[in-house]
Formats: sequence, structure tokens, C-alpha cells
Amino acid sequence: MAQKKAHEVDSWLARPDPKTFLVLLYGPDRGLVAERGKAFAERTGLPLDDPFSVVKLDGAEVERGEGRLLEEAQTVPMFSDRRLLWVRNASGQKGLADEVKALLAEPARDATILIEAGDLKKGAALRTVVEGADGGMALPCYADDGRDIEAVIDDELRKAGITMALEARQALRRNLGGDRLATRAELQKLTLYALGQPEISLEDVKAMTGDVSGQSLDDAVDAVLDGRIGDFDSAFARHCQAGGQPFLALSGTMRQFHAIHAMRGAMEESGRNAASVVAGARPPVFFSRRKLIERTLERWNRQAIERALGRLQAAVLQSRRRPDLASALVRQALLGIAVESARFSRR
Repeated sequence: MAQKKAHEVDSWLARPDPKTFLVLLYGPDRGLVAERGKAFAERTGLPLDDPFSVVKLDGAEVERGEGRLLEEAQTVPMFSDRRLLWVRNASGQKGLADEVKALLAEPARDATILIEAGDLKKGAALRTVVEGADGGMALPCYADDGRDIEAVIDDELRKAGITMALEARQALRRNLGGDRLATRAELQKLTLYALGQPEISLEDVKAMTGDVSGQSLDDAVDAVLDGRIGDFDSAFARHCQAGGQPFLALSGTMRQFHAIHAMRGAMEESGRNAASVVAGARPPVFFSRRKLIERTLERWNRQAIERALGRLQAAVLQSRRRPDLASALVRQALLGIAVESARFSRR
């Protein structure tokens, strides 16, 4: 089968099979499709700004002009040995699939064809044609996972000649990954902002990353745990004003209390102190948040944590029953927990 699994794509693109003359890149991450398409185009060695060597077509244009791709593939290049036909924004068009099938059956001697498409489901005509033919290769492009994001961060830091503090990297990673080009744009903006510094700090990340609602959400959850009532109110209001869903604040706080419940149990069963339990937590607690989690563990016993979880679960149910009051219901529940945390801190 002329296809690769998602984790094999980059290694194939680094050393493409010279017998492959038609490459289909497809998937939901359009930024990654575009980035890999450009990388493959550059590997052809053709000047990408020369219209005689590189012909760029839109998928809809190929569909409207019946036989357009076949006609271009059969055109003899005037100023180079080969030409690249680069089709962007393709989808499940039947006309394009039919032309690709004809090209794969009778390859053009002087043309390399690159097709960038959206998310083609298994069985889609274009994907099926390429996967089942010699001379073609279908390459899936899915949203970056944690390992891919780390590699992109490392690549941009290397280009900029700068390093990044661990807590800054951890905070940044939470806001990246939906689209490869958007991820690179955020990283390039950040490295430009930090130009001249030896290292990117957590404050640099907070100042420059675009996910305002996500940052406010983290601030709101931390303020609840620490009993900082005014800070919670401000952060929760910013989160909602930036378009964030109130439910995310509930779910974020619940995740924290579930983790704290497990750590508090480990403290009570092993007799270790909070610092020791936090240091050994898996997954690890972000360095910048360790003191906060330690304070929470020292203030809240298991019974109090379970009461807080019960209050959060009740708020989830209430907000689903009354979505028109979701913001007020969530705020009231989280505010109550913040007040309780503040009271524990005064003991």
C-alpha cells in the first residue's frame, strides 16, 4: 500500500522514494499539511517562485477545468528537466480523483505532482486512488501530540539561538498544538519578543502567548486553591470575557482536587510531608506551582477535599440543567471553595 502512518511521515519526507512522483498530503491540521507540502516542494530542487517550473493550482480550479491537471502534466517543460504541479485546498472532488487515477496509470515523464488536501476519511476517492497505486504516496497529517510540540519548540529555539526556562516551556506547551503554522507563529512571536535575552522566562510566555482565556483559567484555579478570593473573581471574569466557557473552570478545579486527593492520601498513608509527595508526583507538578500544591495539601484533609469535590460535581449538574445561569452557578461554587481555603490558611 502506498501510504505511511502518521509517525512515519517526517522520516519519509526527509528521504522520499525517488520512484514516487505523486504525493498526497491530507489531514485535519491544515497548517501541518502546508508545512510538509512546502518541505517536499523544496526537496525537488526547483525554484518555487518560477511559474515555468512550479505550477500552483487550487483544488476547485482543477475540478472546474476538466482535464486541467492532465493537461499540465503532459506539457513539456521549457526551462528545466522537470516541473512541479502543486495542488492546494483539495478535498473529495471526484474530478480530481479521476485525473489522479489517470496520471497514476500513465505517469507523466517530466512532472512531479504534490496535492495538499483536507481531512480525507478512509474510503475517500482521492485517498483510495493514491493508496492503491505504484508511484504515489499518501501521507496523513494529524494534530501535533506532546512529542511533536516539543520538537517544534526545540526547532524554533535553535533557529533563534535562545533557551527557555522549564516552567516557561511547560506553560507555553498548554497553549500550542491545534495547528502547526499557528504553533510556529506563536513561537516566532515569542522568540522575537525575547530577542537579546539569553533565556525565555515564564513572564515572557505570559506576556506574549495568545490564549488569554486559558491563562486566566489557570490563574482562577490557582486562586481557588490558594484562597485568594479577589484574585479568583478577577481571573474568572477575564476568562469569561475572553470567550472561555465557565464549565472549563469547574473541570480544571476538579482535576486539581482529584490529584490533590490522591496526594493527600499518600501523605496520610506513608507519613511523608507535602514537599516529598509533590516532588514524587506523577505526572510531575510544574515547578512554579509546587509551593501552591504543597500549601493546599497541608491545609486540606481528605474529608475537606471530598466535600469540595461533592460541591463541584453538584455545580456541574446544576449548570447543565440551567445553562442560562452557568456562569453564576460556577462562580458561586468556586467562590465557596476559595473562601474555605482562605479560612484554612488562617488556622
